[in-house]
Amino acid sequence: MRAMDIPDYAILFKALSEPVRLRIVHLLLDKSELCVCDIVDTLGLSQSVVSRHLAYLRNAGLLDTRREGVWVYYQITQLTPFVDKVLRAFHEDSVGSNVMRGDLDTYKGLANRSCS
Repeated sequence: MRAMDIPDYAILFKALSEPVRLRIVHLLLDKSELCVCDIVDTLGLSQSVVSRHLAYLRNAGLLDTRREGVWVYYQITQLTPFVDKVLRAFHEDSVGSNVMRGDLDTYKGLANRSCS
């Protein structure tokens, strides 16, 4: 793991500067791995909007993917100790957010189905 430099910090904080991306990151931190369809249904946004934000987070190096058939699953990348601390602090602090709690409640309602 190499040390972060100023451009790396700018990429990280720019990626985290958008509310939809924060909601996605929070869900992934809480659930470890999610299919695109679960993120779409949980956030109540179109697939194109969610995919655009997932691509942004992936291009910033924050997400990894794995493919299972036609489904793509996303998880948070382990980058550096600093990024891990920032994301952990965000996750711990944001549990009090009404929006984040609402997303987790919505996800619970979807948890017994599979993407189709």
